[in-house]
Amino acid sequence: MRDGDATTDDQPRRRMRGPIAAVAAITVLALVAGSVASCSDPNLAFWRRDGGGVNANACPRPQSVTGSEFNAQEAGLRQLRRAAFRGDFFAQLELGSRYAAVRATDKNIEDPIESAVWTGLALANDEGYAPINRVNRGGLGGWRPVSRYDDCRAWERHVAYQRLDAQLSRMTMEEQGEVRNRMIYVLSTQDAEGFRALARLHDALYGPFGEPSDNREAREAVGRSPNGQVDRRRAGYYSAVSLFPRNDVDAYLYNYLAVQTGDVGAYVLLKDFERSTPARSRYGAFVEAKARQWVPPYEFYPNEAPASGVPFSDESRPRGDAYEYALGRMAELPFVHVGRALRYLGVTETVAERSNDLSARQIQTLEAMLGHNMESRLSYLEMVRAIQLAAVNGSSEAQLVLAVMYSEGIGVPTDYARAFHWYSQADKQGSPEAKFAMSTYFALGVAGVADQDKAEAVALRIDSALAGFGPSASRLQAVLAQVSRSQRR
Repeated sequence: MRDGDATTDDQPRRRMRGPIAAVAAITVLALVAGSVASCSDPNLAFWRRDGGGVNANACPRPQSVTGSEFNAQEAGLRQLRRAAFRGDFFAQLELGSRYAAVRATDKNIEDPIESAVWTGLALANDEGYAPINRVNRGGLGGWRPVSRYDDCRAWERHVAYQRLDAQLSRMTMEEQGEVRNRMIYVLSTQDAEGFRALARLHDALYGPFGEPSDNREAREAVGRSPNGQVDRRRAGYYSAVSLFPRNDVDAYLYNYLAVQTGDVGAYVLLKDFERSTPARSRYGAFVEAKARQWVPPYEFYPNEAPASGVPFSDESRPRGDAYEYALGRMAELPFVHVGRALRYLGVTETVAERSNDLSARQIQTLEAMLGHNMESRLSYLEMVRAIQLAAVNGSSEAQLVLAVMYSEGIGVPTDYARAFHWYSQADKQGSPEAKFAMSTYFALGVAGVADQDKAEAVALRIDSALAGFGPSASRLQAVLAQVSRSQRR
């Protein structure tokens, strides 16, 4: 009976041994997998080391982005730029790759400056480093399946740092300044989120491109190992990490500009910035005055183009009700001003006084210059761009019109700093109307843009009158008449 009992008791044990062994084997495999994922190079452990290279580590792209566009290159670039201007991390990466001519079919659009711009914007984009799935990659009881989304984005940023550093190291200081200015312009079109990114780019408490200071790729770029120790053997991105100078004033400025958009979160971040170090709050009054005079580096994104390539289009769009309302007011602007801008640009031979006077070919010529879709219909935005393009290219008349547009909120939101800038540009070319307008700025004092200065106002008004501007001349005559009567008395 004892032998039989022993036999009977062993049977359930033998039946349980199979499942237990299977579970143990699975657990061992899981732990081994976790240890494999965390072994080798501690800073690059999250990347696949199976010889797959870039294809194994890179994030996948949809066919519409990666497909051959030999016959539709311009449409593909416009689609990517539209998404990139709105902050799409992968569109920015793809544009950086396209302008770097990684594919043979992109050789005609190769442009290192433009490639560096979009690669840098991808690095500054928090969509590229904000964690999605934090996990414990090793240890007993802490292992669970890992999403590769965080991993592949980290790999993409690692490659982007390498590409950007190689490009910047071959550029002159002027070319690097062009990269920096274009990045500032694009981010300035993204409202509070873009200004906050600019603040981080200038804040020494963050990584080289505004990522958290403990970000893996940021540490690698500045030559720090995962434990925080300086490891110069790992550092290789000296040009990339020095693209944006770090200083509290600029960091404060962009945080302040973010608040001016009406974003509540930006206000919280500004107060946090002021409290982060004892010295920062002292810059408040200075930064406030500087912010009132701040204008973007460009009126719109430079529409240059590589040899035989597609012009760089500005795909920023009106943001919010104020922008839409201002754009709708273009109907109030006499079309002759647009017609004069088009003639200055060489689009037309004569001044068109109505939009209907333009042929489809002429409209398409302007759209091609701007890198827009060929719709053969002039939109309000294209009217604004025509005046902006003529102003940027030196038309004093277009500069004066653009200044008035910014003063009155027609076509573009009211912005006295930009209005004063364009009045100044027209004044440099001898425009008496611009002198008169600037005299009004100094006579009244405009929101910190131009401090009240009666003497400067009178001097500008006299210059305007001597140049033949009627309203100013009549006012001057009235002043002189009063002086004459007082002297007779």
